[in-house]
Amino acid sequence: MNIRKSILIRVYLAFGLMVFGALLVFGKLLHLQYVDGDEWRAIADSLTIRERVIEATRGNIYSNDGSLLATSVPEYDIRFDAMAIPSEHSDVFNARVDSLAAKLSEFFGDRSKRQYLTALKEARAKKQRYVLVKRDVSHQQLKKLKTFPLLKVFRDEGQRFPSSLIAVRENKRILPFTNLAARTIGYKNTKGDTVRVGLEGAYGDYIEGKSGVQLMQRIAGGVWIPVKRDQVEVAPTDGSDIIATIDVNMQDMAQRALEKQLIESNADNGCVVLMEVATGEIRAIANFTRDGEGVYREKFNYAIAQGADPGSTFKVAPYLMALDDGVIDTNTIIDIGNGTYKVPGHTIRDAHAPKKSKVTVKEAFQQSSNVGVAKMVHTHYGKHPEKFTGRLHEWGLNDFLGLQIPGEGKPWVKMPDSKSWSKLSLVQMAYGYELKLTPLQTLVLFNAVANDGKMLAPLFVKEIQHLGSTVKKFEARVINEQIASKDAISKMQDLLKGTMEEGTGRRLRSPLYSSGGKTGTAQMADGSRGYGARRYQSSFAGYFPAENPKYSMIVVIRNPRNGYYGGSVAGPVFRELADMVYANDLSLHKTFNTRDVNLAGSKVPYTLKGSKDASEKVYQMLGVKSVDWSRAVLASDDGESGRLESLAIGNIKEGVVPDVCGMGLVDAIYAIENSGFKARVKGHGKVINQSLEAGKPAQRGVDIFLELN
Repeated sequence: MNIRKSILIRVYLAFGLMVFGALLVFGKLLHLQYVDGDEWRAIADSLTIRERVIEATRGNIYSNDGSLLATSVPEYDIRFDAMAIPSEHSDVFNARVDSLAAKLSEFFGDRSKRQYLTALKEARAKKQRYVLVKRDVSHQQLKKLKTFPLLKVFRDEGQRFPSSLIAVRENKRILPFTNLAARTIGYKNTKGDTVRVGLEGAYGDYIEGKSGVQLMQRIAGGVWIPVKRDQVEVAPTDGSDIIATIDVNMQDMAQRALEKQLIESNADNGCVVLMEVATGEIRAIANFTRDGEGVYREKFNYAIAQGADPGSTFKVAPYLMALDDGVIDTNTIIDIGNGTYKVPGHTIRDAHAPKKSKVTVKEAFQQSSNVGVAKMVHTHYGKHPEKFTGRLHEWGLNDFLGLQIPGEGKPWVKMPDSKSWSKLSLVQMAYGYELKLTPLQTLVLFNAVANDGKMLAPLFVKEIQHLGSTVKKFEARVINEQIASKDAISKMQDLLKGTMEEGTGRRLRSPLYSSGGKTGTAQMADGSRGYGARRYQSSFAGYFPAENPKYSMIVVIRNPRNGYYGGSVAGPVFRELADMVYANDLSLHKTFNTRDVNLAGSKVPYTLKGSKDASEKVYQMLGVKSVDWSRAVLASDDGESGRLESLAIGNIKEGVVPDVCGMGLVDAIYAIENSGFKARVKGHGKVINQSLEAGKPAQRGVDIFLELN
């Protein structure tokens, strides 16, 4: 009996504990639901809802002439929501999925209709709501996709069904001119440590805009989809546009001229910079490095970053200084002997033995005599070298230029109290050794001479705009208002002009325009081997026209193997680019500067069919003003007048054959390819016949044969 009681007591206790435990659990559930419910629901939401950053559209970068150098285009990942149409309407889905598969296969051409159909049906069977269809789809392709079955909002028997299309946007940065000024345009890398290169990096805060936010929801399978398919919670703000100083045509000329000479001279690398004298605006800057495949590519901005001994181009500085101090004149005699000059521990030599031992300052400069400039500097500044180096510092040659793009190399102009100063330092600095300048820093000195003594900092950006309104403007920054007297500057200009007429630059002289310049050849130090490896840097710096300079330029080519003198290696780039700029800049031609033809009310010159905007630009550059375009006529063999409408390329429709008869080749190809076709050309001149009839629809990508005469 006692045993039975003991068992019952234990049973009752156990049951009581179970009831008590159940009450505790029930009480806890009530507490969680009604007391801590909001907190836990928020935690649950945080595990199934998250924010996705929507990148803003980066601002564009435009050239000085309005061409687009860099822009952002939207690209989309196309996803398919197989359950956008509810399960109870599977018949609606099944009725249209076959047509969708056929459309996708035809449109993308990457999978067969059967493959697409299988993938779409499997997604429906598995109730998938975020199936990847295609990556990197363009905006134009997306517009077309929105017309496909199931990918558009539609009605069936009076009921409205949603689209199954989910488009996830990303912005892709493209350079319309590909490698044109690519290093100067630059980039900003935000992966890991932020790397800023060129205009993209320097003005990233303006260009980037402000990111937006879209809420994403996690669904079965750990997949995240937008909470609102066609909306974002916080819309991004587009970035501002940058107006650069680069001129697309001049940039293209510069790159072609530089690459051609690098190949011909078999050099390691090189650069060229073209600057407008009065404003300091950089019109072209090109840098090429030979890669392992022997191809020259833009990898490093030597023009702004590579500090090195400038060599003989630097001789402008000591001659200008001595002229300004009045210790020499252009006709002062210097005894250069046999072209050698012994100084403690070293013998200075000229590149070529002189024809006579005593020469004028002008002749010494024109011949680029190392002995002449070394003797001149030693004679007048040897007892007080700090006066020589101090003047270089006053000019600003030891200071950063404060460029608008990052990466400028630090200049180095040593002083007598420097640890590395020796008895050789002063005379070696006279002809461009024992100091370091980047090509752009050297160009700034030449530009100051061309600019009558005013030294300007180079300008890469003219303006920042947002939605067409000016945010910020940049003007030329003066580094030194007057580096030397007007008289000294004038004499220096004569020396530079004389070099092109009678000196080391005479082979580069153009019969069409005058110029001033200086050749430079410097040995390059090769690490521990020093200067014994006989590697050279060839350079040429100057400006044109000599009388009223508009452009200054520097060319530097490093380690050429086919010759090494500045005049024969770097000089041809100067000449070729200057020739092309002169031919294209009509403001340099007096015949056009003074031209003022007013054709208002009279017959407009005949023109081929083509771009009206281009015709207007040509007439404007030729000085033809006040054109009455309502009376514009087309050129024809029989003198018959055409219509204004056919003068402009404006009515291009994709998939419709354009009328290109009478057009020049460039305009014809533009019209045909923008209509979605391919041009095949035979002959020269203007288009006299086209294989497909104008105004008729045709399949995209089809060939249109053009006959020119």
